[in-house]
Amino acid sequence: MSKMKMNYFVVGTNNMAAAIRFYDGLFNGAGLSKMVASDRMTYWLCDDFAFAVALPFDGAPATNGNGTMVGFASGSAEEVKRLHQKALELGGVCAGAPCQKGPKYSAYVRDLDNNKICLSD
Repeated sequence: MSKMKMNYFVVGTNNMAAAIRFYDGLFNGAGLSKMVASDRMTYWLCDDFAFAVALPFDGAPATNGNGTMVGFASGSAEEVKRLHQKALELGGVCAGAPCQKGPKYSAYVRDLDNNKICLSD
């Protein structure tokens, strides 16, 4: 039996240009390649990582999911702090300051469309 792993994660946006600026800034220096798949979807990719922002296919406004969260592993507590601060500088909103949370050092932010992001070591 093969091991299941996450294929990709997509969050919705109502402003593609603003979302691209936010995630370009957040992912700067992370070694990801950006791919504009279409006028409604942009990906950031590497070997085992795929994240995208998308204008909803059905044309209705994008909304954030209550209880939905995407988590990014950054590798260190220092990087969690740096990324949290960077997200705030890019217009994100703090949803939990960097601190030890159980076995992980984590911080939480909301992006420009109110999608919740966890940054952990």
